[in-house]
Amino acid sequence: MWDPRTYLRYGDERSRPFHDLMAQVGATHPRAVVDLGCGPGTLTATLAARWPDSRVTGLDSSPEMISRAGADGGPVGYAVADVRDWQPEPDVDVLVGNALLQWVPEHRELLTRWAAGLPAGAWLAFQVPGNFTAPSHRLLRELAGQEPWRDQLAGRLREAPVDEPLDYATLLADAGCAADVWETTYLHLLPATGAEHPVLTWMEGTALRPVRAALTDDRWSDFRATLGVRLAQAYPVRQGRVYFPFRRIFMVARTGTRAEETS
Repeated sequence: MWDPRTYLRYGDERSRPFHDLMAQVGATHPRAVVDLGCGPGTLTATLAARWPDSRVTGLDSSPEMISRAGADGGPVGYAVADVRDWQPEPDVDVLVGNALLQWVPEHRELLTRWAAGLPAGAWLAFQVPGNFTAPSHRLLRELAGQEPWRDQLAGRLREAPVDEPLDYATLLADAGCAADVWETTYLHLLPATGAEHPVLTWMEGTALRPVRAALTDDRWSDFRATLGVRLAQAYPVRQGRVYFPFRRIFMVARTGTRAEETS
């Protein structure tokens, strides 16, 4: 289960890659814009503000996220949907996915399918975390492989759920797209103002979700406390803040062999 409040604890830091991604999308008057994995809808709303004459839709597999997204009203249409089953309609000129693909093992096949299903000149814009070799995720996987949590967490955490930029550039080119793929490492300065280590609270919003879902309350409490100690050693507090490097991979692509401006 996704918790919108937990996810939004670091809303500013989580939203910056989205804005950097969308800055490279050159669509001017898209007919329809779809945000896959829209979460609580805060970023989807910016798409409606950018393209007020477009039909903007946000889709997410979490009913909790969609409930939160639709609570504020506004011009965006929200719905619960599984991206693995979703097919683009003929007028979708912009397809966005922010920190989504890492949750979908078959996302490479989906990217190829979506590129083929979109109209010529449509834009695809996706961003994924690329920090799975960082201390935060290494420590998480190491702890999940130890007793007493190993059996309950077997298969819950993948070591490499995303590819490298070159792999995505090649995939999109093979799908007939003109692609711009790059990576950025953000250095988040997380305030250490409470008893909880900030990297632990960050991970609770995303990477720790499968762990929490698999464990009983007692075992989750022990796991969380043990991981917090290890994260504090890997990411020490300096002058009231924790320096948290976070690598992300971006891909912006345009379908078809000609980059005709979408009307």
